[in-house]
Amino acid sequence: MNVHIFTTGRGTPYGLAMAPVIKVASNSGLTRKWPDLIDLDAGTIASGEATVEEVGWALFRMVLDVASGRKKTWADQWGLHNDLVLFNPGPVT
Repeated sequence: MNVHIFTTGRGTPYGLAMAPVIKVASNSGLTRKWPDLIDLDAGTIASGEATVEEVGWALFRMVLDVASGRKKTWADQWGLHNDLVLFNPGPVT
């Protein structure tokens, strides 16, 4: 089983049906704007509210909770599932 960790600074609504996707916001404003899309607010590092280590441990605990089925990601809760594309069919620049 895989757990994807997707970092976003813009709030991309990304999720996969075949693997849970934990969305991590790089800024707290995004978390405040979309609290029902963001699973973890890493913007607290930039604001000084938390250290890299504290957020890292919070993410680690969240991965364990999601992988064990104790917690659902927001994408799974709302059924936001994108197609999984293993190889990008478009040109790479």
